[in-house]
Amino acid sequence: MSDQINIQLPDGSVREVPRGTTPFDIATGISPRLAAAVVVARIKPLHTTAPAPAADEPAQSEEAMYAPEAGERLVDLSAPLTEDVALELLKENDPAALRVARHSAAHIMATAILELFPETKLGHGPATDQGFFYDVYREVAFTESDLALIEARMHEVVARDEPFVRVEETREQGLTDYAAQGEFMKVHFIERFTKPGDEISLYKNGSFTDFCRGPHVPSTARVKAFKLTSLAGAYWLGNENNRQLQRLYGTAFFSTKDLDAHFKHLEEIKARDHRVLGKQLDLFSIQEVAGAGLIFWHPKGGLIRKIMEDWMRDECVRRGYQLVYTPHIMRRELWKISGHESHYAENMYPPMELDDAEYRLKPMNCPGHILIYKNSPKSYRDLPQRYAELGNVYRYERSGTMHGLLRVRGFTQDDAHIFCTPQQIEDEVVACIEFAQSVLTTFGFADFKVELSTWDPTKPGDYTGSPENWQNAIDSLKSALTRKGIPFREIPGEAAFYGPKIDVKLVDVLGRLWQLSTVQFDFNLPARFALEYTGEDGEKHQPVMVHRALFGSVERFFGVLIEHYAGSFPLWLAPVQVGLVPISNEKHLAYAEKVKQQLEAAGLRVELDASSQNMKSKIRDFGLQKLPYILILGDKEAATDSVSVRVRAKGDTGSMPLADFIAKANELTSTYAMEL
Repeated sequence: MSDQINIQLPDGSVREVPRGTTPFDIATGISPRLAAAVVVARIKPLHTTAPAPAADEPAQSEEAMYAPEAGERLVDLSAPLTEDVALELLKENDPAALRVARHSAAHIMATAILELFPETKLGHGPATDQGFFYDVYREVAFTESDLALIEARMHEVVARDEPFVRVEETREQGLTDYAAQGEFMKVHFIERFTKPGDEISLYKNGSFTDFCRGPHVPSTARVKAFKLTSLAGAYWLGNENNRQLQRLYGTAFFSTKDLDAHFKHLEEIKARDHRVLGKQLDLFSIQEVAGAGLIFWHPKGGLIRKIMEDWMRDECVRRGYQLVYTPHIMRRELWKISGHESHYAENMYPPMELDDAEYRLKPMNCPGHILIYKNSPKSYRDLPQRYAELGNVYRYERSGTMHGLLRVRGFTQDDAHIFCTPQQIEDEVVACIEFAQSVLTTFGFADFKVELSTWDPTKPGDYTGSPENWQNAIDSLKSALTRKGIPFREIPGEAAFYGPKIDVKLVDVLGRLWQLSTVQFDFNLPARFALEYTGEDGEKHQPVMVHRALFGSVERFFGVLIEHYAGSFPLWLAPVQVGLVPISNEKHLAYAEKVKQQLEAAGLRVELDASSQNMKSKIRDFGLQKLPYILILGDKEAATDSVSVRVRAKGDTGSMPLADFIAKANELTSTYAMEL
């Protein structure tokens, strides 16, 4: 074995260096300034094509934290390089470097916790999209005042400038040491993610040691700006029968400026909270007496829902779908045939024993659509069959997971299922993607990201179907995305049990990603239900099936709309489009009622404030309801058949003839305009 290795830099140049050279050595050889600026290194064995990690990678899983390293990966600047690699030196402006700093901040928090509360037992502390957390067990619950103490001690740990040092020891030694310390969670992680005879990696800073794959920033001093934000409960291993843990949340950045901008962003998110706005605008409620996760749509919210659903149904019909309706409960046997009983039972409500059989509330609409397809013979000339339903479904969400409209137990899914020949599948997937794009643009979302979720062939028991079917399905979805020129990120192991799927994540006005639209390939259910069609050759063939939901759920999509628009819905969606304010009820109410009649005759949604409040109070109240238009009606307006117009977020824009106002409002409504 040669004592020299080749290091390829991003500009394509190659340096020959002694085996064992570190990324920091290479950075120093390039420039002392660079060495001072870099945070972590990314390496990839030469002559491979492993994809780069995405900047918007989700919170690090336990598997990611502890699984063996392979292919392209991040390493400490002090890591000895022992093979030919492509090397990137990442500075603070790289998203991956920020994730490493946040994971290091979690270690700093754990250091502070053990220094202040040594009886605490540690779980795991990953980086997240918004910061970091650490799960811990302590018999006495932490308080908000404890958070302040921990944060102050973290500043001391940072000031000590303790290097993060990676060491390795045998798995057996690690298990022995952690068991002796009563660290039951660390013992679990070592047993789960390593094998007998393995070496495990530990990271030390000062007197603190943690079982961790890494990497980390060079020292605690590189975590420059951080804040602990909250406490929450979490059951060990997510099982409510296990010990109650506490999860301490925080966030970290490379500068105070970025930290301050983050909290400003959070304030904007808070101001757009759909739960607060839903109450303020009287759109929906969740009634404790009825149960958690069940939504009551109030008249104004119900009107927006009608507009959304009418648009969706009209589009479905225009695009060749047939509207269907299926029951809310079906026999348990049906869910056994579909595979949900064995793969999805924990998310379903318990069976109900009725006179003739056991029944279950439906968690999804697909078996019902399959029964409609199966009810009559089909020829290749009948395909594709596209069935669409805005159907109510029910899924059991744990009590701690529900969140307003965004995570509920009962919701309306804009579900559709397409039954087609294998030759038609790609065109149908492309059409679904185009439909999803139309939904997003119509409702005001200009940007989206796409993920392709595939199976994990090492865990065949988690899925149904043959490897050949899975590969054909994955290839079909990839081909459809490529044909549309849509970039996507492949996520292995995240497919549904019955097939791969395309997830379209919209980006809202604050840059947040929301998982809504999905297109799923299914070769499993047609086989389970023995679906067939007569082919051109006169023989029986099995169709393939596409599941697609574009709102995802009406409830979740509505919640996202509320936050995206901060309750200031575009004119076509606003439950009340125009508020009428007569300056004096005695003098101008008759004209206001005439204006109301004309606006309503033109199809506009109008509210007239005929109360005894003064004009300013009426304008204020309509403003709080975020109405797009407020029309002020006085002597001049009554005399000239005109209206004085106040536009939301713009204020008074002057008078205009009533007929002109109606024409303008109708034009904005008919074109789904986002701005007034």
